[in-house]
Amino acid sequence: MSTNNVNRAEKKKMSLFKKMMMQLAICAVIYIIFYLIKNTNYIFSDDVIKKTKEFLSYDINFGVIQEQISLFIDSNKDKFNFWGATDSENQNDIVNEDMTNGVTSNVVNEVQASETNTVNNVHTNNIANAVGGIGGASNNEVIETKTDGEEKSQAELDIEYIKANYSFKLPVTGTVTSRYGEREETEVVSANHQGIDIGANEGTAIYAAMEGTVTVASEEGEYGKHIDITNGDVLTRYAHCSKLLVKEGQYVKQGDKIAEVGSTGNSTGPHLHFEIRRDNRIVNPDEIIKF
Repeated sequence: MSTNNVNRAEKKKMSLFKKMMMQLAICAVIYIIFYLIKNTNYIFSDDVIKKTKEFLSYDINFGVIQEQISLFIDSNKDKFNFWGATDSENQNDIVNEDMTNGVTSNVVNEVQASETNTVNNVHTNNIANAVGGIGGASNNEVIETKTDGEEKSQAELDIEYIKANYSFKLPVTGTVTSRYGEREETEVVSANHQGIDIGANEGTAIYAAMEGTVTVASEEGEYGKHIDITNGDVLTRYAHCSKLLVKEGQYVKQGDKIAEVGSTGNSTGPHLHFEIRRDNRIVNPDEIIKF
């Protein structure tokens, strides 16, 4: 056997071990990186850390892998002759090298797959958040969900808010003649009734349904003589009165007498038109007070 052949075989054997050690080193570095990700919460997102923990939960023992490779080499030592090698032995070396590469390649592929899934999940979550931000409600709108999963309407939210934060009492004693909502329209009666009408004799006392400040005390418009009492973002309106007993800017307590029943403005007879609003949104009085 020539010296050149021996040198080539020796170089090939050394190259095999160098490759094996390099691949094991790469696997160890990747494992260390994932370990650092797992234990460095303030740098990486919760999703990346979660995926990393899933990867680290796999039983990857590089010591065992190295031991298995060593056992394989020991059991085939006659094929690992560093001082001389025939062409047939060189072919066996190539097969052994492929086997070693297969072991380390599987580990690297597993790491890469886990890494790819983690990155894809992060990108997917970011895209979903971005879409939700674009298509969702504005920052000023509060979204609540019913127990059956449906979103509550603004009217339902207003009713819950008013009932939770304000106290009300009946503004007048009488009979309900027209409730809130759709009704038959006439020249005097509107199609969409924004309050509740309570029929009573002219001159019947009207009381403040809630405490607050008189923000409107007017005799003009289709409401005729009417009063608005405001408390925070909630307003109560008393319309078609015959007489107003309070002035704008005056503070009234709940139950104070503020006006008398009449039929001024667009009215078909003596009654009190009573409204409740939150931020100028109409609220059904029947949902707040029992008439």
